[in-house]
Amino acid sequence: MTHPTDNDTLVLYGQRFQSRLLLGTARYPSPDVLEAAVRRANPAMLTASLRRQTATPNGSGGDNGFWELMKRLDVPMLPNTAGCHSVQEVIATAQMARELFETPWIKLELIGDDYTLQPDTLNLVDAASQLIRDGFQVLPYCTEDLVLCQRLVDVGCQAVMPWAAPIGTGRGPINPYALQVLRERLDVPLLVDAGLGLPSHACQVMEWGFDGVLLNTAVALAQDPVAMAGAFADAVQAGRGAYLAGAMAAQESAQPSTPVLGTPFWHHASTQ
Repeated sequence: MTHPTDNDTLVLYGQRFQSRLLLGTARYPSPDVLEAAVRRANPAMLTASLRRQTATPNGSGGDNGFWELMKRLDVPMLPNTAGCHSVQEVIATAQMARELFETPWIKLELIGDDYTLQPDTLNLVDAASQLIRDGFQVLPYCTEDLVLCQRLVDVGCQAVMPWAAPIGTGRGPINPYALQVLRERLDVPLLVDAGLGLPSHACQVMEWGFDGVLLNTAVALAQDPVAMAGAFADAVQAGRGAYLAGAMAAQESAQPSTPVLGTPFWHHASTQ
């Protein structure tokens, strides 16, 4: 499937990406499957957790197989702060990730509840503000709360990543109203992060006007992760194409697809 238009690119912090799909790198059956899934999806960025990887790009010891795979794939990296429960942990992890992955990009994750993995909405804005002052290009993982997302934009986040549902649940958008309000009210790129389980979920949020999606579990735990990566990539493009095309307005009652009024007489005669 081709991109909707050659000029329709995802722009984050002034950088253009041809794909609107971001892909996680955890929980795949093997490095080979991860590599094949990434090549099939051709994502804009790959996200990885410093706390959950033992990559050592400088060759100073440890298992650097993951890092070598990332270099071979040659896809921009988006380190994340998964597993952090305080602002101090976030800042320290982000600074280490910037040095390790050699990138100012960071996916901000500040967890407030270990059961649902819901973001710490009370401290997330402060963490984002400190990271931005420190020169990071921050993509914050957050809930679909409008006020929270607006505050993240106010402190300098040029994109926001609300969840569709709790991480790893695969339930799809559980609060469509709130997500659509976000899209109507915020004027920055919005990428749905977490909770998507099916390609149709990704297509749906893209049809609403979201700018991209980030996936991990839905691909990594599929029976065929490579095929699922391709299905999601196609769904994201289909949803974007539908949004750009402009969907018809929903109707309360049936409407004939072939109107009778105004149809030439010869058309009626030819059908008798």
